[in-house]
Formats: sequence, C-alpha cells, structure tokens
Amino acid sequence: MFGKKKRSLASSHLKQLSREIDPDEIFLDAENLPDFDKDQFEGRIEKPIGRGSILGVALAFILVEIIFFIKVIDLQVLQGATMLRKSENNRLDHTPIFAMRGVVYDRNKVPLAWNSFDTTEGTTTEKLLFPRRSYTMSLGFGHTLGYVSYPKRDSKGNYYQESFIGKDGLEEKYNDSLSGKNGLSITETDALGRTQPGSTIEEPQNGAALTLGVDARVQEKLYTTIRDLASAHGYMAGAGTIMDVETGELLALTSFPEYESGVISDGTNKKLIQSYNLDKRAVYLDRAVSGIYTPGSIVKPFMAIAALNEGVITPEKQILSTGSISVQNPYNPALKSVFNDWKAHGWVDMRRAIAVSSDVYFYEIGGGYQGQKGIGINNIGTYARMFGFGSQTGVDLTDEKIGTIPSPEWKAKVFDGEPWRLGDTYHTVIGQYGFQVTLVQAVRAVASLANGGTLLTPHLVREPVQEFPQSQIAIPQEYFKVAREGMRDAVNDGGTVRGLDVGYVTVAGKTGTAEIDAGKKYINSWVVGFFPYENPRYAFAVVMERGPHDNTIGGVFVMRQMLDWMHQNTPEYLK
Repeated sequence: MFGKKKRSLASSHLKQLSREIDPDEIFLDAENLPDFDKDQFEGRIEKPIGRGSILGVALAFILVEIIFFIKVIDLQVLQGATMLRKSENNRLDHTPIFAMRGVVYDRNKVPLAWNSFDTTEGTTTEKLLFPRRSYTMSLGFGHTLGYVSYPKRDSKGNYYQESFIGKDGLEEKYNDSLSGKNGLSITETDALGRTQPGSTIEEPQNGAALTLGVDARVQEKLYTTIRDLASAHGYMAGAGTIMDVETGELLALTSFPEYESGVISDGTNKKLIQSYNLDKRAVYLDRAVSGIYTPGSIVKPFMAIAALNEGVITPEKQILSTGSISVQNPYNPALKSVFNDWKAHGWVDMRRAIAVSSDVYFYEIGGGYQGQKGIGINNIGTYARMFGFGSQTGVDLTDEKIGTIPSPEWKAKVFDGEPWRLGDTYHTVIGQYGFQVTLVQAVRAVASLANGGTLLTPHLVREPVQEFPQSQIAIPQEYFKVAREGMRDAVNDGGTVRGLDVGYVTVAGKTGTAEIDAGKKYINSWVVGFFPYENPRYAFAVVMERGPHDNTIGGVFVMRQMLDWMHQNTPEYLK
C-alpha cells in the first residue's frame, strides 16, 4: 500500500510539473550546442505556418486561375472565329493553279508568244508547275514582245510571287489582259503530316489572246536587212517601222540589236545574258520608241508646210543656193558667220528644195535672210508639235520618249543662260542643233502628211479592237500636196531618194543625214516616206545609227531591199 501510494504521489507530481515547465526550460539553447548542423535546422524550434502566408498563396492561385479563365474566354469566344481559321489554314495547303497566259499572234494568226509546260535546262528536262513562256524563232521581235518574270517560290516551296509579270514590250503593256486570273487548289494535311487528296475551289481564268497588225514575215525581213547593213557598213545599230496611214496599225516595228525574249524570261543562259549586259550597243534599248535621234532633213517637208501656212513664201518662188549664206556678226562687223549647204543647188523652188534637200532654201524660210522673211524659231516649234514631234505618240509599248524641239528657253536652261542666235534657228529648221525625235514620231508625222493631216496613234494590237485617239491638223490640203510632190520628186526626179525609184510601186520619200558627236565623225542616216504615191497606204521610217561620216549607204538601201522583197513575197501591201 505504501508503495502504491508513493507511486501515485510521484505521478501526480509529474503532471503538475508538465503543466508548469516552459519548453524553453527543457530544450537547450541551440547556441550552446555547436555540434548541431544549422543548415539542416538542427537545434532550432519549428513553428507552424502562419495564416498570412497561407492566405497569400491562396490569393496567388486565385489570381492565376482568373487570368487563365480570361485568356480562355478571349481565345474561345472573342477570337474564336479567327483561331478557327488559323487552325484550318495550318492543316490546309493553298496552292495556286496558274492561269495560261494569253497567246500573241501576228496578223496571219502565226503564234509569236505562247505557253508550254516542258522546258530543258542543260541536259535535264523537268516538269514545271506553271507554264513556260515560249517565243517565236523569227528575228526582230525581242523588243516588240518583251519578256516575263516567272512565279517565284522560297526554299520551303511557298510562292511569294504567284503571277507572271510582263517586263518589257507587249508583255508589259498588256500584262493585265494577258495574265488572266489564277485558280486555287487546297490540300489537307493531317496531324501526322500525311497529305490527303486535294480539291479545286477556284478554276483559273486564262488570259486573253492578242492579235497584232504586224506581219511576222515583213518584220523579220526588216530586222535582218538593218542588221546586215549595220554589219557591212559600220553602223552601230538601227530601227525601222512601216505603218498604215489610215488606221495607225503597225505592219512592222523592230530595233537592232535585240535580245531573245525566251532567254531573258528563263534566266538560265547566264553567259548570253551577261553578253547583253556588257554590249556597248545597249541591247535592251528599244530604239523604235525609246531611241532619240537628231532628225536632220526629214523635217524639211513639215517646215515647208509651216512656211506656206504662215505666208512667208509661195511654192513657186525660187531661192538661189550657191552653197552657203553669210550673216554679219552683230557684235563684230568684221566677222561673218557662214552657213553651208551640202552642195550648190542653184535656183530652187519649194518642191525642188525638198527633192534635193537644199539647206540654204530652208535657212531662209526658217530664219529669214536679206529680203526673204522666215517663220522664226517660235513657229518652228509650233508646227513641229503640230505634226507630233516633241510629244509621245501613244504607241502601245512602254518607255516611249518625247525628244526635244530647241527653243530659246531650252538653250538658256541647257547652256547656262546663253542667248538664242539666228544661227541656232538656221540649224534647227533643218533638223540639227538640239532637235531630237523618235522613230515612231517620224513615221506618224509622215503618215499625217500622206493622209492629208490626220495625226494617228501608232499601235501594234489589232484584236481586241481598241479606240486609239487621232486628231486633225488644221492646214489647207494644197499645202500638204506641195510637200508630197516634193517628196515624190526626191524619188523620181534626181532627188536624194532616187534609190527607191522602182517600177512596181510609186514611192515618195525624204532622206536625212544628221551629223553627231563633237567631231562630226559619225552620222545617223534616215529615210522616211510613203507608198503608193497616188493612193497612200503605208508610211515608213528607218534610221541607221552611228555610222562613218563618209558612208553613203544607209536608210535608203534598207527600204530598197524591203520593197524588192515585198514585191516578191508580200505584194498585197504594195497595191
């Protein structure tokens, strides 16, 4: 009993101690136990996480869930349609179905530019995803037709240029109608990258065809004749054209030298393309519409009409050409300025002056001399513009140039304020000094002279039919008749164009020889005219560029070769 009572008292005493002893009285201070690993929290008292910390974590989770919920609403509801389209696009491959570019034909339906799906690069033949542009093997069509830039893809096979782009000539001018409209094919790809059968959702619309007024046979012959003459007689280049005087339709329009349209389009013959780039003759220049040339004496018939219309002379009045005229220097009476004719022609009236191309006659009716009144530089410019010089013709090709008609304002601007002098007028009226024209301007002007004053728009395309502007020159018909008669005399009465005096067609013409370069070592050789004389159908213009100064063979030779060939091969154009 005593033992049990003793144990009971001891237990009671221990309970009392457990209620009264503070934990700090039991656990030793960690600072007194240097052997504890403090990094593992040995010797430290652990306490429960506070309510503030728990609340902070809870709020962070709630905020994240709110942001997530807002993003879900944005993607699923607000941008749902957009995301759906993106999703569809990610699994659908859109591939263009290329439209066939329009075919270009000559007037006889001979294809000049068409489409093919086979091409040969070196020794490898490959199948193209789009049609290759093919061009006629006939010469003389490089600048007329131009070339194209093909559709282009990146390294992943995606097209960043989905269309053909015309880069020159008719390909560029009529690019919109030739191109048509591409179709669209869609191919589905599943999650494993497997391609499913595709479907066409839009059929391509092929481009429209063009039919030209050009006769491919005539154009090729004109080109090769110019090329061969240039090679044989030292000319750098040349250009030529034949135009219908009633419609403005071009039977031929060509420029030498030229590039091959297919070579530039394909871009694979690097060596030939490099030779084009390095050629000093400027192969890419279309001399028919972009070349500007000093016209020389081909402007004289138009200046004759201007003088008649201004009343400064009659057709029958004669002027004496002894080979030159001399003008007193107004600043120094001891000096005289001499203006030479190319030869002494004697007494010439207007028709004869045109036929033999007397410079003295035109000096006097242009700038005046002694008792003969001239029309003056302002009227020279007015009438030159009336016949279409100094402005674009509207020909359906790109990069047409305007040229220059000299004037006092032009001289002051170009020559740092220098005043206009009488000698400048003399040189301008015979197509020299700063006078510059294009080939198509020349043929349009001659056509207006042949048809009695209708200024046409030269054009290549016959079909589809278009309305090309034209205007009427308000000058009496009898003045046109005098100029035409002078041009006819130039051919059949010992004039400068007697090389075109053939038995099978009557021709009227006018030559021009323009000296170029400071040293006058080179010339441009012109011939313009029309046929048949009695009932004009076609006007022509040829310029041979930068030949030796003493060369007597030029533009007339080209047209003689052309007329002889046409008489044998295309006589329908000479009737």
